[in-house]
Amino acid sequence: MITKLIVLAIYVAILFIIGIFASRRVNSMSDYYLGGKKLGFWAIAFSARATGESGWLLIGLTGMGAMAGYSGYWVVLGELLGVFISWQFMAKLFKRRSDEYKAITIPDYLQSHFKSSTNTLRIIAASTLVIFVVIYVASQMDVTGIAFESMLNIDYRIGALIGFFIVLAYIFIGGFVAAVWSDMFQGVLMFFGLVLLPIVVWFSMDHGAGITEGLNAIDPTLTQIMGRSENGWMNLFTILGFSMIGLGFLGSPQVYVRFMSIKSEKEIDKGKWVALIFTLLTDAAAVTIGILARIYFTKEGQDPEAILGNNGENVLSMITNEFLPTILVAIFIAIVLSAIMSTIDSLLILASSAITRDFYQKIFRPDLKDEDLTNISRFVTVAMAIAALGIAILLYNLYPDRQIFWIMIFGWSGIAATFCPVIILSLFWKGYSEKGAIASMITGFSSVILFKFVVSNIEGIGPYFKELDVLAPSFILAMLVGFIVSKIFPPKTVTENPSIGE
Repeated sequence: MITKLIVLAIYVAILFIIGIFASRRVNSMSDYYLGGKKLGFWAIAFSARATGESGWLLIGLTGMGAMAGYSGYWVVLGELLGVFISWQFMAKLFKRRSDEYKAITIPDYLQSHFKSSTNTLRIIAASTLVIFVVIYVASQMDVTGIAFESMLNIDYRIGALIGFFIVLAYIFIGGFVAAVWSDMFQGVLMFFGLVLLPIVVWFSMDHGAGITEGLNAIDPTLTQIMGRSENGWMNLFTILGFSMIGLGFLGSPQVYVRFMSIKSEKEIDKGKWVALIFTLLTDAAAVTIGILARIYFTKEGQDPEAILGNNGENVLSMITNEFLPTILVAIFIAIVLSAIMSTIDSLLILASSAITRDFYQKIFRPDLKDEDLTNISRFVTVAMAIAALGIAILLYNLYPDRQIFWIMIFGWSGIAATFCPVIILSLFWKGYSEKGAIASMITGFSSVILFKFVVSNIEGIGPYFKELDVLAPSFILAMLVGFIVSKIFPPKTVTENPSIGE
């Protein structure tokens, strides 16, 4: 225990040092939220991927690999495709336009792009962002408590509080720069930890004839890459649900503010390869860790959740304690916290910008200068963190059997379904109007709630949509509604010249 605490203390000290150095670069609102748009490709690539992956990569995806078997690799394919499309086709165009608009938040970008004369779009964007960010951050704090409980035997509530104070301290000091630099440090830890662990485990365990044979001995459906059900349609919806998680990389604000902050478009071309390699190796490693845990810890006829925890949430702590010496287990605790913190810091700054700049300054106090809002931003960040912590502890008390993976995906999906269709259509279709964007956002936001709490409970079709989850159908509906409304209420430039954007 002492070794683990010492390693954890060193990890926290490094984060504080990063925050202190980053604070020296915070002289304005742009510095606090975007690092002055001077960050390089290594920092941005690692930060974007660490932020995009979050605690679900180590706790959720490893557990899902144990539960799903080979079909869990569809998540890897979906995420890899989403990251490639985002960096290859969208990032440079978004960077160029956000620079032209002098935008430092996503609502800034949307307001300028549509030349909006009202605050309706900004209000909807900022409100939605705050709601789902708080939910998503709450899920990350929930995982923090679980990580401390399962890996350090520290009470869940105390663990959540420790994580809360750690991430808040270095964000409060250094803002976005601290978040990006710490994300890079944490992303490197995540990368090497995840990639090396399944190799160590494989050569340490008595793997017998091989992975496929080991899974078949437990349950032959675990080796079915096309799904574990006898119902072909159910398998199709399951595969789509896994692979469509990657849609969230096509415009999610917490990822796209990284493209705003990178110093040039050339850096995006370099960062693309870093992001792709990171995604492929870490995601594949996470699923593989879960599969190896299923082979090692369970036998035919056993309930895997009774052994590996709810939805396999204890897989990582079990496998590290079984195969690694204490010092490396301690490092893995830091790696788990890295995955969690790298997402929490980015999201809190994002939510803070929505309230401070997009609500307070742009709507109620346009006379205030950016420099005057930096301190306000810090206190808003604290308030958002406290709200998320409260929700996390509430979830722990009210829903002890909650599934971490899908709570995270719900928050992730809410942000993605609300913003990704709008970002995509605004970049590639000149006929997209402000009313179409508003319709897309409202549809994406409401559809996530609709599919999660209504459609999934409908007899007959409900189980299929439960497997599909909420992101893909909400995403498609938001795109479709945005297109239809824009055709009915086109932008003025398109009205004057119908050939534009056709």
